[in-house]
Amino acid sequence: MTTSPQFRTAIVYVVLALLWIGLADRALEAIVPDPQELFLAMLIAGWLSVLGTGLMLYWLIGRDLRRLAEANRALQRGQRQALRVLVSAMDIRHKETSDHSDRVMRMSEGLARLAGVQGEALQNLKLGALLHDIGKLAIPDAILTKPGKLDEQQTAMMRRHPQIGHDLLDQVDSLRAAVDIPYAHHERWDGSGYPRGLRGEQIPLAARIFSVVDVWDALIYPRVYKPAWREDEVLAYLSDAAGSEFDPGLVALFLAHYDALKQLGQQALPGVNSLVHDTLGDSGCGWPASGLLEIR
Repeated sequence: MTTSPQFRTAIVYVVLALLWIGLADRALEAIVPDPQELFLAMLIAGWLSVLGTGLMLYWLIGRDLRRLAEANRALQRGQRQALRVLVSAMDIRHKETSDHSDRVMRMSEGLARLAGVQGEALQNLKLGALLHDIGKLAIPDAILTKPGKLDEQQTAMMRRHPQIGHDLLDQVDSLRAAVDIPYAHHERWDGSGYPRGLRGEQIPLAARIFSVVDVWDALIYPRVYKPAWREDEVLAYLSDAAGSEFDPGLVALFLAHYDALKQLGQQALPGVNSLVHDTLGDSGCGWPASGLLEIR
């Protein structure tokens, strides 16, 4: 039968306290015959008992707290590993190039740090970036991996994925705070995005940061519906779309630190890159770069 940490601590304390009370008084009576000196000795013994038990409780509670903290860290590691497996499976199903979700997470974190995001907000941004397309789990493969432009009905179905992502994450306490990116990464600075048509700073900062990185990634890497754009074309597109699609300040920050952010994106995780690469390959479907009008 297992016992709780607090029960074990209480048992140890009670046993040691009883032994001290039972043995210390008898030992002092045998050693100190004078009543006044005996009283003083018992008083000192009492204080030593309080100090000793306090130190013992400090050590016992600290030990159990360390064990609980390690168990919590192990649980968090397991959660992160499970999420990474889920995200890798999503990238494979979406036929994304390389370690797409991890790559945009790393670059978004770098841009967020430059924008002054830190602490819990930064952790939520990283988690939201990793899970940005979780809503696509509900999108049929015929739409998700269609090698061409979507028709009107398919586009309407695809545009449901931010709301689906929001609804999924909202059911999990530990993921609810990370919902800004999955819910709002297709909003546009000029208010023409979806699903809510947010404008300017109505769009959460995390989503504004991520959208710059995500579109860069969507353009510079091949996808099932398009080949990769040239790097100069991608940077020109971001610059031209500042103030309409993107927060202009964040685009300027991205371009000013482009080389460093790009390097963050190239730090692929072992195993993930090759796994997705083998599924998709290096080339797109042969569309000209100018034919891209949508980012899925």
